[in-house]
Amino acid sequence: MEVILKKNVDNLGYANEMVTVKPGFGRNFLIPQGYAILATASAKKAHAEIMKQKSHKDSKILAEAEALGKKVEATSVKIVTKAGEKGKIFGSVNTIQLSEALKAEGIDIDRKSLKIKDEPIREVGSYEATANLHKEVQASFTFEVVGE
Repeated sequence: MEVILKKNVDNLGYANEMVTVKPGFGRNFLIPQGYAILATASAKKAHAEIMKQKSHKDSKILAEAEALGKKVEATSVKIVTKAGEKGKIFGSVNTIQLSEALKAEGIDIDRKSLKIKDEPIREVGSYEATANLHKEVQASFTFEVVGE
């Protein structure tokens, strides 16, 4: 039995994907729960049109992510925090502070898509981070932690 998934289903597939399942699983679980619809001829046509439009949108989003990635890689960020005499900072630097520092530079990236390489950061110095902008685009950049 072929079904078109409406939502992501663990160990089966992602949304807008056409999969083959056993008839009982499709009729008794996927369709009643709203996870899938039956892949009839008209549903397949509609699915093909949706996928065509989605691929156009995805290519546009990918181009925007690549442009943002180049901008991020060219940016140098400074995070100012309170530090002791020997370069130890009070607390630690995390992705929230990094996201705010990027926002001050004019780049708006969600903190959840940022990953600091040597986390937690508890000393003054230069560090590296990665921004996941798209499933195919990652931008690495360096930032500096300075004490007040």
